Amino acid sequence: MSSARKQQTDAAAFDTWSFELGGVALSADRAGVVMMEASRTLIVSDLHLEKGSARARFGAFLPPYDTRTTLRRLAEAIERLRPRTVVALGDSFHDVGGAARLGADDRAELMALQKGRDWLWIAGNHDPELPGDLGGERATLWRHRRLTLRHQPEVESAGEVAGHLHPCAKVARDGHVQRRPCFVLGPTRLVMPAFGAYTGGLNVLDAAFAGLFADGLAVAVIGRSGVYPVASRQLRAD
Repeated sequence: MSSARKQQTDAAAFDTWSFELGGVALSADRAGVVMMEASRTLIVSDLHLEKGSARARFGAFLPPYDTRTTLRRLAEAIERLRPRTVVALGDSFHDVGGAARLGADDRAELMALQKGRDWLWIAGNHDPELPGDLGGERATLWRHRRLTLRHQPEVESAGEVAGHLHPCAKVARDGHVQRRPCFVLGPTRLVMPAFGAYTGGLNVLDAAFAGLFADGLAVAVIGRSGVYPVASRQLRAD
């Protein structure tokens, strides 16, 4: 398997979880993003901006701060990691009207994040089309060497980085059980956690992951102080 470095144990936390996929060196960062080290490319998935305002339209009122919280977290990751390119891996907005509902301050923050770097919006199932006034480029997928970056994972694909499934791991350790967003790595793909403030999660033991990781998987959860690789024996179903 293209696996994480073996010296990392399930008892320790790391700022990054480093591995190779499709011949490309990648690092899963504690912020919930992935870096392509050689090209200084930051990959982030499932921002789901304006989910709060989308829910409000149907009478489910949530605190209207999810976009601002998500963008501030992304700004912190960009400031620390200094990427030359950012790839937003789909479902950047919660629905097709999400970009139009951006507040002026949030729109300004989003544009500021793009200054001095390339930015690529990958289409997702929630946002198959984005307006042209958001900056950056648009694509349905992006290929880099032997890697394909797309929103929704495809069973037959190899060398794939995807999102969509919002993976979470329910982990039992030292008599305690926690449920945390996680990175999921197999021989042919990585599925990234959802980054957005109001995104839920699907347990990695759910059937939706089984066909994608038939040859086994490695999991690293995002904790308060770092990335924690966990052993499969510690995973629990919901």
